[in-house]
Amino acid sequence: MTAIEAVAVVLAAGKGTRMKSDLPKVLVPAAGRPMIDYVLDTLAACRIGRVVVVVGYRAEDVRSALVSRKNLSFVLQSPQHGTGHALIVCREALAGFDGPVVILTGDSPLIRAASITSLLDEFQRRRPACLLGTAHKQNPQGLGRIVRDAKGEFLRIVEEKDASPDERAIAEVNLSCYVFNCRDLFWALDRVSNKNASGEYYLTDCPRILLAAGKPVVALPVLSAVESLSVNTLAELAEVERALIEPQA
Repeated sequence: MTAIEAVAVVLAAGKGTRMKSDLPKVLVPAAGRPMIDYVLDTLAACRIGRVVVVVGYRAEDVRSALVSRKNLSFVLQSPQHGTGHALIVCREALAGFDGPVVILTGDSPLIRAASITSLLDEFQRRRPACLLGTAHKQNPQGLGRIVRDAKGEFLRIVEEKDASPDERAIAEVNLSCYVFNCRDLFWALDRVSNKNASGEYYLTDCPRILLAAGKPVVALPVLSAVESLSVNTLAELAEVERALIEPQA
């Protein structure tokens, strides 16, 4: 089986402030292993040939923890100005590449290889500028909602704090799992603004920017509810550990 002509970027720059740990968030153990290990194992199972890990807080610790892995490179995000900025600093690392870029967060250890493969297959079939992997979740609290038009086509991501009551009732959620055409990704990043309350550049703005420019953006609900479990608190870590230990249907 040959490697897929794709590059993956794993966002791993953050500090786990709410984890009551001084470790980089992605190195916090889940069922005995750093969370990022599960994400990298998933990408390896997909036969993705090259993975770029964006590091920031205690960057050398993350590099050291992953030193034995092949086909990894690291990009430093310092200071950290949001998820969009995390991709902006990858511009040199991805220079000359013109294929699909898979973007995942390092704190989502339940992401499955079958889901990533499905997204890449759909990307190859439809060739959109951006493909979002989404999920339907009974309790979508805290997650960005996927807003669609009357025909069911993707319109935008709306964060919960900005959502209307009708939008909050939407069960389809954004899980920060994307496949972008590399050139379209950086075209959109050049147009992302940091004029917001946080002063940050958000990757979630890119699908809207691409769609407004007439470029195809597709949201595909291929992720399972269990894959929507990311880790921001100790309670969420306990839930993820249960899912890792218990057999999944």
